[in-house]
Amino acid sequence: MKQAKFNEEHQRKKASEASQEGVSHDNKKNASKNGVQGYKDKQKPRETEKVKPKKTRDGPSRRLRSGDLDVAEEMDDEDKVKRRRKKKLKMPKMGQEVKIPLTITVDGLAKLLGVPNDHLLRKMSHMGMDKLANDFLLSGEEAAEIALEYRVVPVLPEDKGPELHPLPIPDDMSMHPTRPPIVTIMGHVDHGKTTLLDTLRNSSITASEAGGITQHIGAFSVQLKSGQNITFLDTPGHAAFSAMRARGANATDIVVLVVAADDGVMPQTKEAIQHALDADVPIIVAINKCDKPGVDPSLIKEELLQYGIQTEDLGGDIQAVHISALKGEGMEELSENITTLAEVLDLRAEVDIPVQATIIESQVEKGRGNVASVLVNRGTLKVGDIIVAGTAWCKVRSMTDDRGKSVKSIGPAGTVRVMGWKEIPQAGDMVLQAETESKAKDVVENRISKRKNKEQLASLEAMNQTRRETHERDAVERADEKAYSKAVWEYHNGLRSTFPEPPKVDKPNVDAPKPQAVPTVPIVVKGDVSGTVEAVEAALKRLPKKLIQASVLSSGVGPVTESDVAIASTGHEGVIIAFNVKADKKTQSVAKREKVQIMTSRIIYKLLEDIEELMVSRLPPLYVDEVQGEAVVQQLFDITVKGNTTTNIAGSRVTSGTITKADKASVVRKGKVVFTGEVSSLRNLKTDIAETTKGQEFGIAFAGFEDVREGDVIQSFRQKKLERKLE
Repeated sequence: MKQAKFNEEHQRKKASEASQEGVSHDNKKNASKNGVQGYKDKQKPRETEKVKPKKTRDGPSRRLRSGDLDVAEEMDDEDKVKRRRKKKLKMPKMGQEVKIPLTITVDGLAKLLGVPNDHLLRKMSHMGMDKLANDFLLSGEEAAEIALEYRVVPVLPEDKGPELHPLPIPDDMSMHPTRPPIVTIMGHVDHGKTTLLDTLRNSSITASEAGGITQHIGAFSVQLKSGQNITFLDTPGHAAFSAMRARGANATDIVVLVVAADDGVMPQTKEAIQHALDADVPIIVAINKCDKPGVDPSLIKEELLQYGIQTEDLGGDIQAVHISALKGEGMEELSENITTLAEVLDLRAEVDIPVQATIIESQVEKGRGNVASVLVNRGTLKVGDIIVAGTAWCKVRSMTDDRGKSVKSIGPAGTVRVMGWKEIPQAGDMVLQAETESKAKDVVENRISKRKNKEQLASLEAMNQTRRETHERDAVERADEKAYSKAVWEYHNGLRSTFPEPPKVDKPNVDAPKPQAVPTVPIVVKGDVSGTVEAVEAALKRLPKKLIQASVLSSGVGPVTESDVAIASTGHEGVIIAFNVKADKKTQSVAKREKVQIMTSRIIYKLLEDIEELMVSRLPPLYVDEVQGEAVVQQLFDITVKGNTTTNIAGSRVTSGTITKADKASVVRKGKVVFTGEVSSLRNLKTDIAETTKGQEFGIAFAGFEDVREGDVIQSFRQKKLERKLE
């Protein structure tokens, strides 16, 4: 009986196990039928019942039965997870000071604040920032904004430092003395601006300018017959000196716009008008060359209407004077108009305050060193004063006026040439007075530091953009790789019929032709004054860059030195542009040895022409094929040449032009060129000939090509070198 019961129990267990295996097998079959859905919908694990320990009078019993061991271990794991969740995220101490550098990476800021990187990135995302990568760079201001979200006190680098600032302008200027007006003469090149100034001051400035055109800002003090002093600024009219004209308009009280009656409104006239309107400066129109026969000044006034200049004759409030600068006609009327307008403007300035001025020009003079033309705006400049302009400072050693006379002091609206600069100041810089040399040095060092910081911040966004592109490319590659792995899994599990294509990886194609880089001409620019150096650099930047481009390695004021040659020689076939400056014999010898070309010029438009010619000469030659003649192959035959060898000769007839042995030839078959090369033999019967003309028959053979067929067209051509341009 016991054995029978044991057998029945054993059979029952076997049936139970078999049924369970059947269910498992069915589940597997259903999973394969359901495909991707079966892959996605995974069965949830069964939740283990929580077994409460038996309670005793002393609390829960710590003794568990052996069958409850798995349950106890799972409960321990859950407790650990809960403890980790309950553990608070360590945050920086509220109110503590955190020193923020000028720039910092996201990872660096997380370490500085002592927070996890992922938490910081989430915080940045909630703030609307897009620099969501650990290696992205943040500016000091951005890092401080994030730090405030963590309730800490960000401390940014001191941006103040020693500095000089102009004194505020008093509300009531009536208590201060009047000053001479500052008048800027503007207009197109060769419209007579400098001749007008020559006539007013009874001098000959034009004769001292190369090419008879103004190439610097000239500052002159003129005393009119009425005794009124006027400070004139003469600006260049050439297109290259746009920045100079803008500075002249911003430093002036009145603009005299010179327009030639025989030429009308020209490009630089329009630009001068715009500069004056932008600076909100009153304008007086001087229509010059009115002495020429056949000119009509009224047409000039009507033309000026198109550009916002409405003269009094046409119902506006802008004065217009008809003059002849060469003959001195209309000069008194122009002077009266300037004087009257200056009285209306009631120009006044303080004389007993630290000086405030503007750099008009700067240059290096032999025997004098660094020299700057300075226009005093407020206060009085004296010999021995310590002044700062941009990142240059000076203890005034000596001063001269526009006629070369030494002066000890100069008041508002006066112009002088100041000697004693430690470095060359830049044209347009504001000049402010410092109490001591040490203060001036500290101010200059602070400004240089600020400039470097600005340059560093300017490059920050470009660096982030490069990193952003790298991250995006990596993200796309990871997504492709993930999709590929999933597709492979589906293939091996019977969820797709074809093996997936591996993701394409952009690898550099070694065999592919590399795009040709745009050739570069390395250039060092040297000039007599900072304004002309600036103009030459601007002209180089405006040159077309599609075929070749100019790269300015260095620029500065003063003669060409050996260090300039060394800089230019770092590039291939470097060039030094020397505008109104020279190089000594030793420097020229070094330049010749280093194969550096020194290009000298005294006239801006001639220099620009030379630069374009130089750039064009550096372009690779461009040739075009010019067909000289055509012939048709009529019969093929073999002839014996030296060495008892035979060669294939194409008997042909010239249909147009001339077939020449010295020229290259092409064989055209059914509209396609099958050969291009040299002519090895050209004969008429048994005689070698140099060329053959229309209607003649001849025999021809080609070097390295014998597959000539009847009916082929032979073209004789020459390569013609094309004249290249920058555009």
